[in-house]
Amino acid sequence: MDKLLGNISYVAWTGIALGLLFLIFVATGALGYGFDEPGFREALLRWLHVLSGIMWIGHLYYFNFTQIPNAPKIAEEHRGPAIGKVIAPAALFWFRWGAVATLVTGLLLAWTRGYIWSALTLDAFNPAGAFADAWTVFIGVGMWLAIIMFINVWAIIWPNQQRALNINNKYPNLDAAAKAAAAKTAMLFSRTNTLLSVPMLVAMTSAQTLVPH
Repeated sequence: MDKLLGNISYVAWTGIALGLLFLIFVATGALGYGFDEPGFREALLRWLHVLSGIMWIGHLYYFNFTQIPNAPKIAEEHRGPAIGKVIAPAALFWFRWGAVATLVTGLLLAWTRGYIWSALTLDAFNPAGAFADAWTVFIGVGMWLAIIMFINVWAIIWPNQQRALNINNKYPNLDAAAKAAAAKTAMLFSRTNTLLSVPMLVAMTSAQTLVPH
């Protein structure tokens, strides 16, 4: 047991395997779904979408509620080697790739269920009248907020963090002022994503509860 729980890779892969086996057992055994049926694919994609979203938003909240407010309390001689060279680069890896996995699985889920076009256009072309389907509007707003957040991650936050922390020694010649400016830009857009994450989650969850589809 110590060997299993002492290694996060073992824990993660075992958890994923257990979750997948449970899904397969219930879907195919108790509910009679086949592997090729839309319901099973949707359940699989939704599970992966939520799992990826927890990784992404969890790290977003870690940065904004834990690391950024508390890092200045650590002496500079310890902060740089520990956080800047070890913790932050590792967290940024899971943060940015969690964003990719969340967006890809979300778009695949929307495509599989057949609402990707109506959601991305916010139901503007509904034959029954523009914006007539509240569920689609909720999902569409959530999707667009997530897309904006994803763009912020890859186009602004990650490049500026690379500059600020000189990750992989990509920017060895930046002076202190340039690094500080990059860190501030990354922080401001990270805070923007934290702000947007709240209405994004409201939109996504409300679509499933206020107007079930």
